[in-house]
Amino acid sequence: MIDTGELLDWYATAQRDLPWRRPGVSAWQILVSEFMLQQTPVARVEPIWLDWVARWPTPSATAAAGAADVLRAWGKLGYPRRAKRLHECATVIATEHGDVVPEDVDTLLSLPGIGTYTARAVACFAYRQRVPVVDTNVRRVVARAVHGRDDAAAASTRDLDDVAALLPDDDTAPTFSVALMELGATVCTARSPKCGVCPLSHCTWRSLGFPAGTGPARKVQKYAGTDRQVRGRLLDVLRGSTSPVSRAELDVAWTTDTAQRDRCLDSLLVDGLVEQTEDGRFALAGEGGEVRPPSAV
Repeated sequence: MIDTGELLDWYATAQRDLPWRRPGVSAWQILVSEFMLQQTPVARVEPIWLDWVARWPTPSATAAAGAADVLRAWGKLGYPRRAKRLHECATVIATEHGDVVPEDVDTLLSLPGIGTYTARAVACFAYRQRVPVVDTNVRRVVARAVHGRDDAAAASTRDLDDVAALLPDDDTAPTFSVALMELGATVCTARSPKCGVCPLSHCTWRSLGFPAGTGPARKVQKYAGTDRQVRGRLLDVLRGSTSPVSRAELDVAWTTDTAQRDRCLDSLLVDGLVEQTEDGRFALAGEGGEVRPPSAV
């Protein structure tokens, strides 16, 4: 088990000063941070989150924004479908939930773009509910401290049960949850865990002599040359223009592999992030005026 007092005492002094953790931040603004933080480092999210919530502090404000404005504000966060889903989520909350983010996990799960982790994160961090919140960092801490494994097994429903069993039975449970996540993010890291400064007096993995993981080697996620990079280059051209652009203007964004470029442009059209006008030019969603359906492109 993980000692609650040790973890909470450590978190009280070691926690990072992240803006979405500060007093007065609304449930909607916490939800925005969770969308942005998916597979994206905190340092990249913070400035964009600050600008976003200053511009669109409520679901209705976000819903009223144009899809193109949302995609531009998303900037370089990557995975721009998240921005589209966040816009859709804001619209549902504004129109069906009185502009208030729902509190219960099941209702949150019914919203666009919200999965198991995000629903529980909002219930826990925004509404202080005693629900297990499991991300990659939490799974790694539990694997090491509780089960004695260097790497976590494949994600499963058991993860929620493991974390639920660790939660204290009082109002410190939400703080325990965020502290567990913080420990995984800053101390019990994947590649270079700082075991010498770990606040936990007992860790099964440490007591066993740090046995090596038995799973496959972690793959380093590359970016250069991937479809993600190509899609980002194409979106950069469109974000930088106030009017639809020609195919030739898009073509120069990626000349290394023209087939890859064409495939990525098609995927942006299918995802609804880009539109093609009737005269054959391209624009961000919502800025194309009369548009051709993706199947006609």
